[in-house]
Amino acid sequence: MKKFLAIVLSLCMVLALVACGGAKEEAKADTVTIGVFEPASGDNGAGGKQETLGVQYANSLCPTVEIGGKTYNVVLKIVDNESADDKAPSAAAELVSAGCSIVLGSYGSSVSRAGGPTFDAANIPVMGITCTNPAVTEGNKYYFRICFLDPFQGTVLANYAIKDLGVTKAYCLNKLGDDYSGGLVNYFIEAFEAAGGEVVHEEFPEGSMDFTSYVAKAKAEDCGVFFSPVSIEAAQLIIDQAVAQNAEFPILAGDTWDSGVVLQAAKGKNVDITVTTFYPEGANADFDAGFKAWLEADSAMLANNGGDTTISAVSAMGYDAYFVALEALQAAGTTDSAKVMEALWNVQFEGVSGPIAFDQVNGDAIRTTAYVKHANTDNGTWDALPAVSVE
Repeated sequence: MKKFLAIVLSLCMVLALVACGGAKEEAKADTVTIGVFEPASGDNGAGGKQETLGVQYANSLCPTVEIGGKTYNVVLKIVDNESADDKAPSAAAELVSAGCSIVLGSYGSSVSRAGGPTFDAANIPVMGITCTNPAVTEGNKYYFRICFLDPFQGTVLANYAIKDLGVTKAYCLNKLGDDYSGGLVNYFIEAFEAAGGEVVHEEFPEGSMDFTSYVAKAKAEDCGVFFSPVSIEAAQLIIDQAVAQNAEFPILAGDTWDSGVVLQAAKGKNVDITVTTFYPEGANADFDAGFKAWLEADSAMLANNGGDTTISAVSAMGYDAYFVALEALQAAGTTDSAKVMEALWNVQFEGVSGPIAFDQVNGDAIRTTAYVKHANTDNGTWDALPAVSVE
């Protein structure tokens, strides 16, 4: 516990100079509310919990912020959008009613888009953490994001399949009607076919729990790689089926598979998994050590991380998003959401996941690097591969 406290204090002293209210805490500080619009249940519940953990950890280190010369206590209002487009508006409305100055989330592009109009009507800015579909921010003034986009990620994965794996035929599987998996698969297909590759593409309906036929199809078509950037829940089932059918093809996925839950599903099994992501464990030793100690000190938090201290990139991104939100509040000089929205356009922050700034068109992060990880199924960890950058 002493080691944990030392780490926390060390980190907070550094970060407080950047975004926190510092040592000027008042006996009766005002309150500012940051909304957390994330799934804690449904298909994306596991990923949503891990993204939320990053926000909560950051808040535990820096629970105050100085705005316009006053110290404010930062309260997190966390709602579960249940990974469901039809539940997103009511979850968003709950955050509007709570008087949030800014909202963070959601894990999942489709639910982000579904909740967006509610925030727009209330003039509350939303900052996506890892929702990568371009449509989330396209043509609106209220949705920002700190992650790279799917056209970039899809191209990186397609190039990896062709150049690193040497395959010419790919099987692609996404969930029907899902913005994230469907969009990323389409960008992969576009890049893969442009490079001369052949694609077999299928979609599965909502609620699917049996992926036997999809794996069998990929085998029957003699595909050299299986690409399926779907939810963590579906990922575990696909892994089981690939192992059960002795599938020899490598499995590729996007950022949703970057989870300790996926590693646990693959550990000790004959399966080859490579993912693209936003942050590799080991990139920031102070963050890694502090976050792990924080998880170990709270059994509920540890459970939300899948039961171990493996660091998912979404947690690092959630951490960064919290501090970007504090920067926007400070720059606005007020808790008024409309003013915070105006301030966000010019916010810059050096996060653990890299430098963060927004373009002036859609409020998308200016990101040029993706990290590549390969699952080590012997010990249940990720092996970092060379990062991919595009200027």
